Amino acid sequence: MSKLVSVTTDRLDVLAHERAVSDRGAGAVVVFQGVVRDHDDGRPVTVLEYEAHPSAEAVLREVATEIAADPAVYAVAVSHRVGRLEVGDVALVAAVSTAHRAAAFAICARLVDEVKTRLPVWKRQVFADGTEEWVNSP
Repeated sequence: MSKLVSVTTDRLDVLAHERAVSDRGAGAVVVFQGVVRDHDDGRPVTVLEYEAHPSAEAVLREVATEIAADPAVYAVAVSHRVGRLEVGDVALVAAVSTAHRAAAFAICARLVDEVKTRLPVWKRQVFADGTEEWVNSP
């Protein structure tokens, strides 16, 4: 079941995602945070700006629903932040609960990979020297 799915300009609440997938039958909860780092390919990054297509939340919900359909999954929560993000900000949160840890890790990794592959969100990186580049455009 997909319990929390959003594309938002608000700061992402990691604990809310963890709580959203909480289940008394789950023996494992895995939460992933995609955090803005201060470099890319050896170049210092100062800021990221994410832009989303209007369909982004529907696509994210579709991905979450597909992942949640796995019989091993108890619950899924996933959100992507858009707008201007600073180094250290959380851009993506993905959480899953399952009965066992191996499945939780594998399914959370699959969730993140599907989001990165399919979500129509574009990232503009601004480097310390003032140059910029657009990346991760599906």
